[in-house]
This record gives sequence, C-alpha cells and structure tokens, in this order.
Amino acid sequence: CGGSGWPWLRIDSERAAMIMVGETEFRPVGAECWDASTRLADMDADAVDVQVVSPTPVFFSYDRPADQAAKVARIFNDLTLQVTAAGGGRLVPFCQVPLQDPDLACAELDRCLAAGHVGVEIGNHVGDRDLDDAGIVQFLTHCAQVGAPVFVHPWDMPGGPRLDRWMARWLTGMPAETHLSVLALILGGVFDRVPDTLRICFAHGGGSFPFWLGRADNAWHRRGDLVRGASTAPPSTYVDRFCVDSVVFDPAALRLLVDTMGEDRVLVGSDYPYPLGERPVGQVVHRADFLTAEQRQKLLSGNALRFLGR
Repeated sequence: CGGSGWPWLRIDSERAAMIMVGETEFRPVGAECWDASTRLADMDADAVDVQVVSPTPVFFSYDRPADQAAKVARIFNDLTLQVTAAGGGRLVPFCQVPLQDPDLACAELDRCLAAGHVGVEIGNHVGDRDLDDAGIVQFLTHCAQVGAPVFVHPWDMPGGPRLDRWMARWLTGMPAETHLSVLALILGGVFDRVPDTLRICFAHGGGSFPFWLGRADNAWHRRGDLVRGASTAPPSTYVDRFCVDSVVFDPAALRLLVDTMGEDRVLVGSDYPYPLGERPVGQVVHRADFLTAEQRQKLLSGNALRFLGR
C-alpha cells in the first residue's frame, strides 16, 4: 500500500502463523482468525450464538499517510466480509477506517455499511490526538447520524524498560489508555456536542475508569479550574452515554462495573481469539452470583443486541 515497514504474516503452517512487526514476533495467530468453521466450532463450545468480528489494532495504520491507511482498511474490510459470510448470520462484521483523515474515514464507513458491515472499531487515539480531537469528533458525529455502533479498543501503548516486562503494556497500559480516552470524551465536551444517538462501547470493562470515577468527580468539583475542561457536568453524569464490555475476569470487578455503569451498559465481551481473552466466553457473568436472572440475560445478550441495533 506504499512505504515500508508494514506488519506482515509469517506463515508457519496451514493453521498457524505469526504476526510480525519488522523482525519482531508480535502475536501468534491460528485458523480461528481466518476460518469461519473454526470460529463457529469455538462458539458452539462456549454456547455463543452471535459474535462480532472486529479488526486487530496493529493494522489500524494511523501513523501512515491517510491514503495508505485507506487502502489497508479496504483490504481488511473486504476480507472480513468474506470470512463472516460463511457464518450463516452468526458472525457480525465490524470495519476499520483511516481515522487520521475524517473525510476518508466517513467515506470508508459508508462504503462498508452499504456492503454489509454492521459497525466500526477504532483505536482510542491517533498519535497525540485523543477522542476529543475535532476530526475524530466529526467521525463520531457521522457514526451517530448513520446509526453505526462504535467499538473502541486501546492500542499503541507506550513502551520502555518498566513496561516491556510481563506484558505490562497490556496489563497496565491498556487500562490507562482506555481510562484517558473516556475522560477525553467527557472532559473534552464530546458528549455535550455529539448526538445521544451515538452508540459507543469501550473494551476491557472501560479500563480503569469505572474504579476511579469517584476520583474524577472529586477533582471536577474541587479543582474545576484545571479539570472541568469543556464538560458541563461531573463525569458521573455521562456514564449513560457509553457502554463497556464484561472482560474483567473477576466477579468482584464485574460487581463494581455493574454498580458504576448500570446493568444496561455492560455488554458481554471475549477478546476472542487472542491469548488474554476469556474462555469460555461469559464465564465471569455466569460466576457472578449477585446478578439476578434478568440482569444476567442483559449482560449475556440483551445489551449487546441493543448496541448492535438488533
């Protein structure tokens, strides 16, 4: 698609490969990434009826010229439709867009929606531009107008000696990145400007945001001169404007999530098929004995179906 240094796939066998970044091994992948029958078998094993198939963030290409990122997006988006078409309606495609250029991003989203995609996944930032950047707000407003659900996944976390051990970028960087971008939507005044028809969901239980919502409210009231930004109300006022997934792994964390976000704002998630995902899918919801049968049904299906517009 132009330039050099792109991620590439080292093919190890018919059913196994390695995503490479330069000469560094980034992530092993298997047939479940490209073979619908493998996905469907895993879904059956986990009692999953419907699954969203979304992009892998390493391929977002936000650091590339926008025309190159648009070419990459078209390639992956068309291939995703091929994979999901074999799912008999059980695989729901989400596209990716060149988010660094809002006009191209809107155009690619429209093309994908017309072709059969249901929604879009975006990264939580584009370089130093967070989700309150004017161009990204333009794209989110377009998503609200055309009714496309948006899934936000953290990516491109900072590295360094303290973070390059123990998968620390994933264990600490991802929750912090998500937390920061939720704050950007709130304190940047995005939720005050974007129509409330926007359906937007953050991965990994919203990162560390739900645990520290009280701290954000306290800072908004006590240090409003520095914290309030463009928001018109305390952060807790806006929790009904976005959703989070259930990938928190522990019932105690899920209880906090439901208490903070509300039982209608937590959607079943999986991180399938990557190694930090939950298997069987939804087990944390099943293990949560504080949930009523009605709440469990919402978390396992009802909330996600509503988010998808089904």
